Amino acid sequence: MDGKNDQSIWAKNIPMKEQWQIIKRLFSFFMYYKAQIIVAIIGAFLVSAINMVLPYGLQYFLDHFLLNQSATTQIILFAGLLYALVSIVKAILQFVYEYYYAIGAEYTLEKVRKALYRKLHKLGMRYFDQTPAGSIVSRVTNDTMTLSSFLTVINSTLMAIFSIITALIAMFMTNKTAGLLMLIFLPIMLLIMYIYSLQSSKLYRDFRERLSRINTNLNESIEGVSVIQQFKQEERMTNLFENENGGLQNVRLNMIRMNSLLLSPLTSLLYSLALAVSLMYFGFPLHDVFVPAGVVYAFSQYISQLFNPIATMMDQMTLFQDGIVAGKRIFRILDNTEYEPKQNAVQGLKIKEGKIEFKHVSFSYDGKHEILHDISFTVNPGETLGIVGHTGSGKSSIINVMMRFYEFSQGQILIDGVDIKKYPKEELRKKLGLVLQEPFMFYGDISSNIRLYNHKITDQQIKTAAKEVQADQFIEKMPGQYHAKVIEGGTELSQGERQLISFARTLVTDPKILVLDEATANVDTETETLIQQGLKRLRKGRTTLAIAHRLSTIADADQIIVLDKGRIIEKGTHEQLLAQKGYYYNLYTLQNDGGRRQ
Repeated sequence: MDGKNDQSIWAKNIPMKEQWQIIKRLFSFFMYYKAQIIVAIIGAFLVSAINMVLPYGLQYFLDHFLLNQSATTQIILFAGLLYALVSIVKAILQFVYEYYYAIGAEYTLEKVRKALYRKLHKLGMRYFDQTPAGSIVSRVTNDTMTLSSFLTVINSTLMAIFSIITALIAMFMTNKTAGLLMLIFLPIMLLIMYIYSLQSSKLYRDFRERLSRINTNLNESIEGVSVIQQFKQEERMTNLFENENGGLQNVRLNMIRMNSLLLSPLTSLLYSLALAVSLMYFGFPLHDVFVPAGVVYAFSQYISQLFNPIATMMDQMTLFQDGIVAGKRIFRILDNTEYEPKQNAVQGLKIKEGKIEFKHVSFSYDGKHEILHDISFTVNPGETLGIVGHTGSGKSSIINVMMRFYEFSQGQILIDGVDIKKYPKEELRKKLGLVLQEPFMFYGDISSNIRLYNHKITDQQIKTAAKEVQADQFIEKMPGQYHAKVIEGGTELSQGERQLISFARTLVTDPKILVLDEATANVDTETETLIQQGLKRLRKGRTTLAIAHRLSTIADADQIIVLDKGRIIEKGTHEQLLAQKGYYYNLYTLQNDGGRRQ
């Protein structure tokens, strides 16, 4: 969960061991593109080798020709052309290595996004109940884009390693004593990088979490803008956003202070000290042999090749830490085990009749507090079961466990006498048709929202399904009819029209079992009448479970169960329950009296 309970987690440093594990896991994605990586590594090595050779070539030219004033025009031209040719080769190799590395990195990001998206669709409803949508969006978009910068750091690190190795080799070949002096600076640089890594991980974790909360805040503000304006909550929401944004700014300021202290200034200082030490050594008057100018020039170039890549790495340590934190957040999703319930599927098993049996089913969302207690009932093929109860009585939970959105803890659910866990998930989704109280419309048109991109469904089937549920009456009046544009959420449609489309969406798949979760609760009386007419035809030959808010909608059900605190307290037909003059009778009387008073 990404809420307040996780703030203590994100406030801690990421240990070096864990950082290394994150890097290794990220490389497991990167290694799918070995060909690009191998080409990039070879190119980086050759560029580093050329960087080692070029100063040596200039050193040789200075000490053997210019110093002795023996350089002819031909020698000068040859040296210049050779240097230019090698520089061109270096530029080509640098292009090759950077290009192939960038290609591999882009493919890696694509693979990470795909893995995240697939994982999200495998997670159970419990995860989405506990995790804000804005936080999930932040991980799939912001965090994966952060990995792009992280892979850039890896690129710089790869080049730095080769550059450091070749520079040190060249230094020792030029002057062993001076090379040993330069080695003193390496542990200091590594110590600075280690300290920065430990101190910065806490700030970057805090930064990513605050950014995630801002995304969550924005998501809620945009989706709930009508409610915010209706209840004049603009100032409160603005204050909430400003608090989150201010917290994010403070974290960024702390990051800037730390980066300003530990990165470029220290690296530049160490480079200047190293250069000064080398010049002092070469210029020391007690040297037995005069040090040629070419040697001093080449060595200073090698110092630059040693420190410049390290300076680049230090400057990019911010991106490195950001990438480590982003990687950790991504792997928290990929490692999440709150999967949808598993099926012990028997291949080829089909739902043919649609008989439903609940046998002593108990269920809890959190594993501690039971929502359903010992639920048992039977619905024969073609019958309709009405489910009634106050808010929180467990009505939707019955639907959730039967649809296999959640795993129940005790008891058994049978369809056609077979344990529901033995059916392949595809068979359950095909034969169980669910209509929710709040239907969701996707961006597209009316046809695509009924078909849901199942191209096996023909246009004629779509029209037939719409006609069955009375949706054709408003669809055929729209410009474009079944190709009329639908924006995200279907806000240009009324609640009743969206509900009728969702009925058509369910009917077109020809389910054997129909599940209605208060499907008429939010529609007007006229639309409800249309839906009821359609439902009578829908229910023919289908087993139906209908959660009802308006009891009049299930008066013709074959049986009705009444829930209270997760238990069945009454069971019977509409007439039998009225005759009992219990909970159902009181609720029905209250609704009718209320309707008459209105």
